[in-house]
Amino acid sequence: MAAGGGGVADPLSPAGVPCAFSPQSQAYFALASTDGHLRVWETANNRLHQEYVPSAHLSGTCTCLAWAPARLQAKETPQRKKRKSEAIGTSNQTDLLALGTAVGSILLYSTVKGELHSKLISGGHDNKVNCIQWHQDNGYLYSCSDDKHIVEWNTQTCKVKCKWKGDNSSVSSLCISPDGKMLLSAGRTIKLWVLETKEIYRHFTGHATPVSSLLFTTIRPPNESQPFDGITGLYFLSGAVHDRLLNVWQVRSENKEKNAVMSFTVTDEPVYIDLTLSENKEEPVKLAVVCKDGQVHLFEHILNGYCKKPLTSNCTIQIATPGKGKKSTPKPIPILAAGFCSDKMSLLLVYGNWFQPTIERVALNSKESHVCLVRDISNCWAPKVETAITKVRTPVMNSEAKVLVPGIPGHQAAIKPALPQTEEIENKRKLGENEVSIEERLGALDIDTRKEKDDLPQTNSFPVLLAQGLESNDFEMLNKVLQTRNLNLIKRTVLRMPLHAVIPLLQELTKRLQGHPNSAVLMVQWLKCVLTVHASYLSTLPDLVPQLGTLYQLMESRVKTFQKLSHLHGKLILLITQVTASEKTKGTTCPAQKAKLVYEEESSEEESDDEIADKDSDENWDEEDEEEKESIKDEDVDEENEEEDEDTEEKDEENGIQELDFCEGVSFYLRLVSFIKSRCKTALVKKFLIWYI
Repeated sequence: MAAGGGGVADPLSPAGVPCAFSPQSQAYFALASTDGHLRVWETANNRLHQEYVPSAHLSGTCTCLAWAPARLQAKETPQRKKRKSEAIGTSNQTDLLALGTAVGSILLYSTVKGELHSKLISGGHDNKVNCIQWHQDNGYLYSCSDDKHIVEWNTQTCKVKCKWKGDNSSVSSLCISPDGKMLLSAGRTIKLWVLETKEIYRHFTGHATPVSSLLFTTIRPPNESQPFDGITGLYFLSGAVHDRLLNVWQVRSENKEKNAVMSFTVTDEPVYIDLTLSENKEEPVKLAVVCKDGQVHLFEHILNGYCKKPLTSNCTIQIATPGKGKKSTPKPIPILAAGFCSDKMSLLLVYGNWFQPTIERVALNSKESHVCLVRDISNCWAPKVETAITKVRTPVMNSEAKVLVPGIPGHQAAIKPALPQTEEIENKRKLGENEVSIEERLGALDIDTRKEKDDLPQTNSFPVLLAQGLESNDFEMLNKVLQTRNLNLIKRTVLRMPLHAVIPLLQELTKRLQGHPNSAVLMVQWLKCVLTVHASYLSTLPDLVPQLGTLYQLMESRVKTFQKLSHLHGKLILLITQVTASEKTKGTTCPAQKAKLVYEEESSEEESDDEIADKDSDENWDEEDEEEKESIKDEDVDEENEEEDEDTEEKDEENGIQELDFCEGVSFYLRLVSFIKSRCKTALVKKFLIWYI
């Protein structure tokens, strides 16, 4: 059974990119590219299965990834039926993909649902996550980080189960033993932990640089006569940063030596490792190591004790492009990852570009020590765009046809310089004809010593600095030129730069576009000027598609989120304008305004009942009728009161009693009653006021 790379395949060098094959027959290949996107490819037909962009892909890039292991169905007894919840949990467990980020968080992505399953954040790491390992039995997750700690996660509750210090420096790699009871961790030294007690069981020393990969190579010890405790006698493999040796260690008893028992030598630093586990002492271990130089080294060896001399590879696989023509030389194609298939007789190779890799299944041939595969990947890097039906027909090129292009450095089809004239001159000299005198030769040179200094190119000019920086790959010189913000200076530099520096400049801009967004803003200005000014030159290049394939894929991935960002940008502008407008209105004081005209309605007590009736609305007609009836009754009462008053006055006159104060009060009472009748609209209010008075 093949052991996938998972989090182990993540090197600490910039050459490697986190990637891993799925555990179930390597059906999928997941990789987290430098642009922050997680892409899952189908290995059978080399098709993109899913693409996911984490929300924090700019601030916290993916540093490692690991597939969840397949649950062993043999542990379930046939009589016991699974519950519905257990079945769901098992099906969801096999498709989870754990992603470690540079900010310390861990994301669990579901490839079945195509969305984020959960996040492991609280109580975890404070720094970059270097490696992730799944436990094959209980589904727990183990992670290590630059914060010197190892964390045991419960993926069901998304909480930390245990956290302990793994090393005095950063912990770079992890690996779980085949029985699931031990854990290997590596920083500067390798430690073997007991998972139940979190205590150190063994120490292993031997690497001078941080360990980048750990893998167990055997399931059973070679000496089967002794009792087996699950760990003693097993072998494991380790690789370190900037180290071309892969060491093999054996877990022995405590009183024996703790150094490596053997080692494998490779041509460059390993970036991806995969192997087949040895289940008995007669079965050899097959090892596939992908190096930084793009080669794959295959080893096949039986682990049976100490070996002093480093072992070399049995077979080396390389991939190159076909040479077009007699003069053109093939170019090497880097191999990105390699994994053994389930039959252990074939190998899955991932090569080409990280944005659109090519996945191919290759049969292993143990007889040949070096295999070079010739593959044409120019069509694979071509942009895949659904073209509409068009009437334009492209001409069919004959194989004998020659494409005429300028003879400028940077072209793969350079034109030979013309030499017939020199041969004719040499022939003429041999014939003994009259030679040209030295004076005539000097006159033909037409040396003009009075040229102005402005005609010579200055050493500190931007075009000269740009060309020198691209040729020498000087980072400081390129920064001095590319960090300018003056748009006119950028246009003049692009216009005056030599044509052979256009393609190297586009490749440098592609690298810088994958970095921080602030630098990408400046690189877009340069890219726009180069594509607009040198569009005619670029259209003449025959190999333009493979050279700019990476740039196209990068631009396509960035443009996908443009529509959502534009909607968000519009909403933010609307909110900002409303906030600024409200703040301006709060700061301004209202000026004191005086009325130019004031109208006051005069209230007259002598207002007639007819005028009041005209002011009432049509809805109060019934109330007005009742008021008229009440007013008639009140008039009758007033007349009776007046008659009584007249009678009393006559009696007073007769009796000779005249009280002026009483007459004034009565007159005031009468005026008040008349005022109430004229002003109050409701009859009940009138009666109440008259009764109260």
